[in-house]
Amino acid sequence: MQAAPLLKDLVLVGGGHAHVHVLKSFGMKPMPGVRLTLIGRDIETPYSGMIPGFVAGHYTFDECHIDLARLAAWTGVRLIHAEAVGIDSANRQVLLKNRPPVSYDIVSIDVGSSPSVETIPGAAEHATPVKPIAELGRRWLDFLERVKDRQGPLRIAVIGGGAGGVELSLAIDRRLREVARRAEISVTLATKGEILGGQAAAARQKMRAIFARRGVRLVENAATTRIEAGAVHLETGERLVVDDVFVVTEASAAKWFSETGLKLDPRGFIAVEPTLRSTTDERVFAVGDCATVTAHPRPKAGVFAVRQGPPLADNLRRALLGQALQPFTPQSRYLSILGTGDGHAVATRGNWAIEGSWVWRWKDHIDRKWMRMYREPPAEPMDVAARTAPPDPALADAEAKRLLADIGMRCGGCGAKVGADTLTRVLARLGPSAASGVAIGLDAPDDAAMIEVPAGQALVQSVDFFRTFIDDPFAFGEVAAVHALGDVWAMGAKPHSALALAVVPAAAERLMEEDLFQMLSGARAVLDRAGCALIGGHSGEGPEAALGFSVNGLVVATQALRKGGMKPGDRLVLSKKLGTGVIFAAAMRGAARGRWVAEALASMRTPSSDAARALVEAGAHACTDVTGFGLAGHLAEMVRASGNVAVDIDLDALPVLDGAAELFAQGFASSLQPENLRARHLIEGMDRAAANPKLPLLFDPQTAGGLLAAVPAEATLGDGYVEIGVVRVRDDNATMIRIRH
Repeated sequence: MQAAPLLKDLVLVGGGHAHVHVLKSFGMKPMPGVRLTLIGRDIETPYSGMIPGFVAGHYTFDECHIDLARLAAWTGVRLIHAEAVGIDSANRQVLLKNRPPVSYDIVSIDVGSSPSVETIPGAAEHATPVKPIAELGRRWLDFLERVKDRQGPLRIAVIGGGAGGVELSLAIDRRLREVARRAEISVTLATKGEILGGQAAAARQKMRAIFARRGVRLVENAATTRIEAGAVHLETGERLVVDDVFVVTEASAAKWFSETGLKLDPRGFIAVEPTLRSTTDERVFAVGDCATVTAHPRPKAGVFAVRQGPPLADNLRRALLGQALQPFTPQSRYLSILGTGDGHAVATRGNWAIEGSWVWRWKDHIDRKWMRMYREPPAEPMDVAARTAPPDPALADAEAKRLLADIGMRCGGCGAKVGADTLTRVLARLGPSAASGVAIGLDAPDDAAMIEVPAGQALVQSVDFFRTFIDDPFAFGEVAAVHALGDVWAMGAKPHSALALAVVPAAAERLMEEDLFQMLSGARAVLDRAGCALIGGHSGEGPEAALGFSVNGLVVATQALRKGGMKPGDRLVLSKKLGTGVIFAAAMRGAARGRWVAEALASMRTPSSDAARALVEAGAHACTDVTGFGLAGHLAEMVRASGNVAVDIDLDALPVLDGAAELFAQGFASSLQPENLRARHLIEGMDRAAANPKLPLLFDPQTAGGLLAAVPAEATLGDGYVEIGVVRVRDDNATMIRIRH
């Protein structure tokens, strides 16, 4: 059943605590006609309440992080893995780093905060800021790896006496004593005032006693004046000799907020009303640490961000429908539970404080329960029927109402084209191609393109087209272009020009324009770098987005690489890791981890131009790109085209994307895997290799896969290639491919 036509874009910037609730809320109860997009710099977002426990070793990285890719897959949300760097309120766009902006009808910002390292000279160069928290996890794991074999003194300073600094100091002390057993651990917490300012005196007393009991030094009322390599200077004149410094000082706002034109509070955070909407722009909402509710100022604490999730989701729905918003008043008193790193915790509320191991178990239960809501698939199925229901008429402006009126009578044939005005605007936004050598292209449009083939060169042509498998149209455009150019690079040819065939779903005209622009912008980014001019194409409406290219390349015919030509003694090399098929098969079911998907996408968006150049220079005898038929299928084509040769494959040498082997073991596979398995009769040694976790990768279909080549034994290739086998003389009645043991 076809989804409801899109009328409005709701964009969430940042994967903070409030936004993950919005994702689940809209997933469980979609708004037909509304596309929800999450823009996240980090594919895995941490739960701040569990980070001290992670530092102390009580939680693994995965246990305290929400996988935004999986959450987006479960809830039907479009995920764009990119960093926001601004808001263009006039044009209703989120500005992104190194890619085109994303348009919105309503936008919500939840990007957190960072310590004010600029206020301490030398902190930016010589200290580790604890926020953004998303970066702390991997930095901490890297730090532990560096110090695990340390002997002698290991001196750590934590700057900042708030709840975060107190918990972090005790967590660091506990973990280092467990990991760096041969080192002499010394942890010091320095703060410009008292610890836990604003909390109960009883809590401060208990924490001071814990610091003394644990041997963690506490230096209060001593502001840090500067940090240099190996030392922290305090205003008291004391110089702390340190091996590393962690800064957990007062939060600061993102610098780009000052350029948005939005009203900010005196500290630079976005000023919002009790409805969580900007005080100056009705299309902008902001929550969590990055915002200040001017009528109800509260500390920058995760407890408030979590509570903002439900009222934010409700008011976003109301804003989209043009309804009155409901104010939200946060609690003035709240429970704070601070872990001490050793299986104990201190709970404080108002004027009282209690301590004990049971308090830690209480905190652990609360945190794990909250995380289960977003780390595990929903117990109740998402409302699929709601996605296909007619949109609420209140969503539609005049242009969108016309779309709704004729959505059941959309034309086929030439009438299925994207409108001329939309296409004209997209082409104007794309601008002229950076490549040259084309007589007629987008900058001089006509009904067809003319290509002049230089004397002595041959024209190489190929075509590829497929429907989208990711929600990010810019990234999809990049992948589609890399995939289409693969055949040209595999022949050792230089890409010259390309015609695009783009399909976008029916939607409000401006949404269709944005989708088409984003897809072609991603493709142009790849084509321009390859020196390949986008010279025209065709665009139309369809049930889902799709993109393909007819590509042209030029090569000296006598120097072209072909599938045939392998010689006995040649080495088989592969330029990219395998596993994209199984990873995206699992991703469609919300089962692939976000970092696995991110690595696979990075590989698929990487052009093979440098790899092709290196192969030509190395004197490669044969080459192809690994795509839909999988490694075994494309290798069989090379063997068949090369005559009396066969190949030995070293399964253990196959380069594999993270997560691919694990997903195969869990039973996931691409829909093309059974078809590709028909090549098993060409392979000797399948039974003996049945237990090898890499065996299924021989048949995994690849999108924008790497180059597979046969090079002379003496050839020298740079980094980026993995040798996976050798070519030999084919014995009578022998199979084409033999798995080497």
